[in-house]
Amino acid sequence: MVQPNPLLLLPTLADDLARVEDQLRLSVQAEDRFLTEVASHLIKAGGKRVRPAFCVASAATRLAAMAPAPADVVSGAVSVELVHLGSLYHDDVMDDALTRRTVESVNARWGNLKAILAGDYLLARASEIAASLGTEVAGLLASTIARLCEGQILELQHTFNAQRNEEGYLASIDGKTASLLGTACRIGGIVGGLPRPVIDRLTQFGHSYGMAFQIVDDILDVVATDEELGKPSGHDLVEGVYTLPVIRVLAAGGSDADRLGDLLGGPLEPPALADARAIVRGSREVETALDTARAYAGQAAAALTDVTESEAGGALVAAADHLLETVRVAAER
Repeated sequence: MVQPNPLLLLPTLADDLARVEDQLRLSVQAEDRFLTEVASHLIKAGGKRVRPAFCVASAATRLAAMAPAPADVVSGAVSVELVHLGSLYHDDVMDDALTRRTVESVNARWGNLKAILAGDYLLARASEIAASLGTEVAGLLASTIARLCEGQILELQHTFNAQRNEEGYLASIDGKTASLLGTACRIGGIVGGLPRPVIDRLTQFGHSYGMAFQIVDDILDVVATDEELGKPSGHDLVEGVYTLPVIRVLAAGGSDADRLGDLLGGPLEPPALADARAIVRGSREVETALDTARAYAGQAAAALTDVTESEAGGALVAAADHLLETVRVAAER
């Protein structure tokens, strides 16, 4: 059984995230009640708030022990989460998703046009909050939004492409996932007033963690059950998004590659999806993909060797180990 994420056990963090939650709700209050309702839909649905937690913990690495986060740090955490939420609104439109976080998706409930505009509104509110924290934070968040778009475009260009290569996959997750986690840590360091070398190491930690995080998420989509994920498993294969373990099975050649290649390249019916997942799960490439995630998690831990004596720094490093434990348990079932 996987233990709770050690990051979420930090003293004062639960209270800090409750403050983030309050500010998230306030940040999307618009003059128009309908816009407020649509923009707050996924906020009310909840979430792990991983990125705000990274922002708050990063700012606290200057302290031996955790203390309540300053108001500016909480605002930085809110801006990062709003970018994440805005990207989810847009992702669900592209995926024609019906649910998100166990509730009806915004696009399913109100339509694509309203979902896109509400996502834009969340990004605008994030930018407004970032601007209140200074030009560096504002510029950083703007460039991160651009990288999110670049990463997503790279993925869309290779939908249902069984020739997608590993280099393209890594470039895509660098933009769509790792960039925002790196930015969450960097904003925490900037707003927290940390020395520049420490800010740079925190950024590297967040980026490397983000690479590991996405690879693990992609592995779980293949090996875990619907119940374990809390959403339909095999979603990437259905959507034609071929991730690291799939790419490696295809690149390895042999009968497994031939069988899998015959299944991929277009929409999958449930029996074909089950066959494709079985081929990938039965290969050694789930383990080699996990090795790649381990390598990125190791890079994350190595980036914070100078701050592990702080309570927050130690918890950040432990969070990387927890990420790998999650997939190890799922893969053994």
